[in-house]
Amino acid sequence: MADETSSPGGAPRTGRATQPEPQRAAQPPVDLRSGSLLVLAILSGVYTLQWARAVFIPLMLGVMLSVALSPIVDWMERWRVPRLLGAALLVFGALGGMVASAYSFADDAAALIETLPEAAQKVRESLQTQQGGAQGPIQKVQKAAAEIERATHGEAAAPESSSGVTRVQIEKPDFSLRDYLWSGTLGLAGAVGQTIVVAFITYFMLASGKTFRRKMVRIAGPTFSRRKITIQALDEMTAQIQRYLLVQLFTSVVVGVASWLAFLWIGLNHAAVWGIVAGVLDLVPYIGLVVVGSATALVGFLQFGTLEMALLISGASAVIHAIESYLLTPWLTSQASRMNPVAIFTGVLAWGWLWGIWGLLLGVPILLVVKAVCDRVDDLKPIGELLGS
Repeated sequence: MADETSSPGGAPRTGRATQPEPQRAAQPPVDLRSGSLLVLAILSGVYTLQWARAVFIPLMLGVMLSVALSPIVDWMERWRVPRLLGAALLVFGALGGMVASAYSFADDAAALIETLPEAAQKVRESLQTQQGGAQGPIQKVQKAAAEIERATHGEAAAPESSSGVTRVQIEKPDFSLRDYLWSGTLGLAGAVGQTIVVAFITYFMLASGKTFRRKMVRIAGPTFSRRKITIQALDEMTAQIQRYLLVQLFTSVVVGVASWLAFLWIGLNHAAVWGIVAGVLDLVPYIGLVVVGSATALVGFLQFGTLEMALLISGASAVIHAIESYLLTPWLTSQASRMNPVAIFTGVLAWGWLWGIWGLLLGVPILLVVKAVCDRVDDLKPIGELLGS
């Protein structure tokens, strides 16, 4: 029987104690606002990079070239060459060498352009000769498709033509040589202007030495830990970009030598020159392969006079570039930069979509900078782990 006690007002009260209700654990609300702001920030950043690519691309090229050439300027400075003079000699000497190389190849390029009509005529004659014989599978498929189209649409087309309906035929405008030359001149002038801008950015960054490095360390904050992290990130960026550029230089040399040996074995004239061209254009992903393959196939067709030899030369160039692009370069880049090949390939595709050919060139260095920063910031370490090997 439960004990009963009286309350001060005379009402009986049981001795059973009331148990407090269990408290529910507080559920943190989903912060949709911060997630939406993050998505909007990413989209605005992508749009800004696309919209201001005329500024960002020369700036990134200048930074990459200054990082690559800074050891040479440092070495010249140790030999008592003033930094301003050493940077000027290096940058504008390299620019003069590019101009001289282009001028030396101008005659060969003009001769190649002059042979284009002859090459087109030979290709047309060769195709007509092959089509004059027995029909191949492609010709049979085309003939069957034409017969099916004639059977399905031929009877219905006759009444429409006799019903008085006027047929409308859209004619393409004639080719205008003046407009073509004008657009090409504007494109060449723009490329020359961009090259000059990149050269001046590279020169100013090389001449400034470690000024920007010291400024970034000061901006990082007054504490010793922040400055230490900034210095480590800058050192990692420099080392990663330099290793990546060394890999690119090595693969270009490999492609040049392999192309020279392959063209020499086939018997192509000026095999050494075409090997140098293949090595230089290897620095331009995908586009370089198309240019070298097309040019060497055209030259081979003019020299040997058969489509089989032209396809053999182009195929040899394609095989060399494919082995280098899909096997050698991703493996060496992943070893030198400690990044996985999937991240490299995906990043190059994304930057190529954003900036075109310049994105293909700058995609990997930008990823290296992003990984160096993410590895040293606690909140961004998951991204660095995702990019790492």
